[in-house]
Amino acid sequence: MNRRELLAEARHDDEVKDKQAGRAEFEAKSESRRRTANATNGQLVHTSDSNALLLSVAPLWAFVDELDDSLLENRGLDDVWLIKFYAPWCRICKQLDPTWHRIGSELKSAGSPVNVGKCDAAANAGLAREFKVRAYPAIFMWKEDRKYLHVGPRTADAIIEFADRVSGPLIRPLSSAKLFRHALSRHHVVFAYIGASSPLKGEYASVAQEMIATTSFFSAGRDDLPEAAALGALPAVAVFKDGACLSYDEAKDGPLKAWIQRERFANFARVDDYLLYAMGDSGKLILLALLDDVGSSQENLSYKNLVWKVSQDYKDVYSRNVHFGFMEGDRYINGLVMGELRLRLPAVVMLNLSSDSYFLPPAPLETERHLLDFVDQVLDGSIQARGGNGPTQRARRLLYDAKVWLSPLWREAPLPACLLSAFAAALLGWLSSLCRKVGSDGDRRRDDGDGDGDGGGDGDVLSRRRTADKKSD
Repeated sequence: MNRRELLAEARHDDEVKDKQAGRAEFEAKSESRRRTANATNGQLVHTSDSNALLLSVAPLWAFVDELDDSLLENRGLDDVWLIKFYAPWCRICKQLDPTWHRIGSELKSAGSPVNVGKCDAAANAGLAREFKVRAYPAIFMWKEDRKYLHVGPRTADAIIEFADRVSGPLIRPLSSAKLFRHALSRHHVVFAYIGASSPLKGEYASVAQEMIATTSFFSAGRDDLPEAAALGALPAVAVFKDGACLSYDEAKDGPLKAWIQRERFANFARVDDYLLYAMGDSGKLILLALLDDVGSSQENLSYKNLVWKVSQDYKDVYSRNVHFGFMEGDRYINGLVMGELRLRLPAVVMLNLSSDSYFLPPAPLETERHLLDFVDQVLDGSIQARGGNGPTQRARRLLYDAKVWLSPLWREAPLPACLLSAFAAALLGWLSSLCRKVGSDGDRRRDDGDGDGDGGGDGDVLSRRRTADKKSD
C-alpha cells in the first residue's frame, strides 16, 4: 500500500471514529486531524507515479492533542490513546517534546489507530490520578479499560514499538514459515503458542494481557516452525532465542508468567539501565562484563568474549539461573557497588538485584575455567555477597548518591551547594532530635505505667534500681 492509500485509510478511520463517538468535544480535534492527514512533515513522498512528489507543510504539533480531565468522560470505548504526562517545570519533559511530536506525526502518517496526546498533570489532577502518575514524564497507553506504562527508553523508535505492540492484537498469528522467519529477524526473543485451543492457551492469553507492554506474543502451527525446532506433545508454549528453541514445562518451570518473565531476554545482551532493572525483576542473577571507556581495547574484548563464550557453551547449565551481558562503564550500577569498581575496569561482576547485592571474583579471571569456577561458587554460596538492602547499606548508598550529586555542584556553584548541604544537615539534625524526643517520651510513659500497679509501685522501683545496678556493674 502506497503513502496516498495509507493517508486515505487514515482519513476513513477518523471519519468512522467520529460517527461512533458523536461527541462535540472531539469533532473539532478530528476535523483538525483530517485537514492535516495529507501532510508528512516537510518530507518528499513517492506516490504510485514515481515522478509525482508531494511536499508537506504541516507542523509537527498538529498531530498531538492537548488533553485535560474531560477525556475521562468523553473518551470512546474503542479509542486508543498514547499519553505523555508532564509538568511545566520538568526539564526532561521539555527535552522530550520534539520526540513526542515526531511520534505523533509518524503514527498518523502510517495510519495507526493510536491517538497521541499530552497532559499537564499539575493542571489536570483528575486524569493524572486516574493513571496513578508518580513521576514525570510518564508515558501510558490507554486501550479499552487497561492502562499500560512504558518503562523502556524514551526514544521515538522504542515508544512507537510500544504503541504498535499494545494497540495491536494480544497474540499475533504467524500463519506461515515466512512470517515466522520474519518475526525471528525482528525480535531477539519470540514466544509462541503452538497447537489448538486449550486451557494452556487461555493462560497464555492472560499472561499476554499483563505483559504486552514489554513482550510480544505470537501463535503458530507446527508446520510453520523452523526445521530445527524440536517440540514434544502439543499444545505447547515455546521461546525462540539465540538460535535455539526452549519449551515450557510446568512441572520444571513453575507458573507460566514467571517462566516468561525469566526467559524474555536474549542469553547475552548489551545492557543499559532499563534492561538491567528489567532483568533484575526476573529473579535471575546477572553476570556482566563491565568495559572501560576504550571499548575496543584488547582487555575489554577479552572480558567480553569470555562472558559471551560461557553464555553460549553452557546455556543449558546456567540459563535458568543467570543472565549474561556486557555494559559500557559502571555508571548504571554505581549506586549498588558505590564506586568500588571505578579504578578497576574492565571487570566482571555478578549482581543480585532482588537483594541489592553483588559478587566479585576472588582472583583475576584469565581463563574460561576461572569464570566457570566463579559462577559455580556464587551459585553454591561459597562467595560471600557484598552490599545488600539492610538499613546500614541503604544509609551508605544514600550518602554516596548525595556525594555524587553534590560533587559537580560544588565545582560549578559552590554557594548554592553550601546552602543545600547546610539545609540537608539541619534537616537530618532535626529528624535525629525528633527521634530522640519520641524515644524519651516512650520511656517516660512506660515508667509511669509501671508505677500504677496495685501495691507494687515500690517493688517495681527497687527492681528497676537493681537492674540499673547490674547494667552499671
